[in-house]
Amino acid sequence: MDDINAWVWWLIAAAGLGIPLVVTAMPEFGMLAVGAVAGSVTAGLGGGVVLQVVVFAAVSVALLAVVRPIAARHRVQQPQLATGIEALKGRQAVVLERVDGSGDGRIKLAGEIWSARSLDSGQAYEVGQEVDVVDIDGATAIVM
Repeated sequence: MDDINAWVWWLIAAAGLGIPLVVTAMPEFGMLAVGAVAGSVTAGLGGGVVLQVVVFAAVSVALLAVVRPIAARHRVQQPQLATGIEALKGRQAVVLERVDGSGDGRIKLAGEIWSARSLDSGQAYEVGQEVDVVDIDGATAIVM
């Protein structure tokens, strides 16, 4: 009967550690909750109190030592996938109609025809030239 109570107490502790995980979004509480679940399993299998605490501590420390640095590294890294307008910046395009500072030019960018103007209003690009897209202003590509 004591073993059943022990595994139930470990599960209550795991649920108790899950609440601050949800409230604070700190993954460390989740790792401690997993350690409590491991302690519960140990109690359910008939392990003594000392073994339950050792399993809880070992699993919790192992998760904190291994998973926490990996999670922190992923949190810091910026996504490398650019979408929408950001994906077009820096790409090359081909001039279809003369591009100058007026915005009347046309380029073929990523398979689509875009209106374009040059970044430097004094610079012009002729048909067939390759240009670099530096920005998108509305539906107009800014090229150089």
